[in-house]
Amino acid sequence: MSFKVEQEEKTPAAAQEAHEQESAPAEESIPETAEAVQPAEGQDARKRPKAESAKARRRKAQRERAKILAAARQLHAERVSDEIAIRFEHVTKTYHLCSNDMSRVLSVFGVKSKGYVDAINANDDLSFEIRKGEAVAFLGLNGAGKSTALKMICGVTHPTSGELTVNGRVSALLELSAGFDKKLTGRENIKLRGQILGLSSEELEEIIPQAIEFADLGKYIDQPMRSYSSGMRARLGFALAVSVRPEILVVDEALSVGDAKFRKRCIRRIREIMMDQNVTLLFVTHSSSAAKALCSRGIVLEKGRKLYDGSYEEASRFYQERI
Repeated sequence: MSFKVEQEEKTPAAAQEAHEQESAPAEESIPETAEAVQPAEGQDARKRPKAESAKARRRKAQRERAKILAAARQLHAERVSDEIAIRFEHVTKTYHLCSNDMSRVLSVFGVKSKGYVDAINANDDLSFEIRKGEAVAFLGLNGAGKSTALKMICGVTHPTSGELTVNGRVSALLELSAGFDKKLTGRENIKLRGQILGLSSEELEEIIPQAIEFADLGKYIDQPMRSYSSGMRARLGFALAVSVRPEILVVDEALSVGDAKFRKRCIRRIREIMMDQNVTLLFVTHSSSAAKALCSRGIVLEKGRKLYDGSYEEASRFYQERI
């Protein structure tokens, strides 16, 4: 089906006005070349320099932030201790795939019934060491075993074989909105999660105001969490995780949720923790800019195995070549 639009016949004055509107440059566009800086005839010449100066200020601010991030990462790398925070020694994690619940239960006891499908090694003979104070990014495609390794570090699951050693209090940003009771208020959930983490009453009294301030939920902090949006739950989960003074901070795709402002606050807060408390950071994300800003070391995983372990820049280059 085609449509034919007839052009309305215009008077000379209307045609001249339309021509002027079409020829006028957009106010939001910023020239890229020196020739484009010259204002068009009849245009206010004062608007162009203002736009250019705003763009120059943004570029200058970006360069300054990049320098600060590089200096902070270098300083954090210099603070790395010789003590071992995490050690994987030939760790294998096997998941049994079954077609029904009964077969799944029997597979726990090593019984392969008719509903047994297959066994998958999410981590396969994985070995590495991470020293206290290191910031390590785990790189790999979906299904490479990154999240499984972090879950074992957090104690959510355990190795099928091999030995795993973790020294220090672990705070995890795995599923920011998971583990909350929707019937309880935000404040009550902070207390509950703190008690589960084994925090004392004195520590809770110190942490709760910090978490509430960072979450910035206003009056919603005393409302049941069933009234929260997904973004509000994520903000509360992140605020709690970074307020417990962790010795090992685990971040698994947590920064992919929320808006741009929330992500900037997350990265800034993680950087503050790294510099002030010299924590060990384990970072999984598909955002190379975020990993580059925080991590000095990279480990590339594929099908549960370690393929590369080195500086983040070299690990990132190796990973990009693999994909």
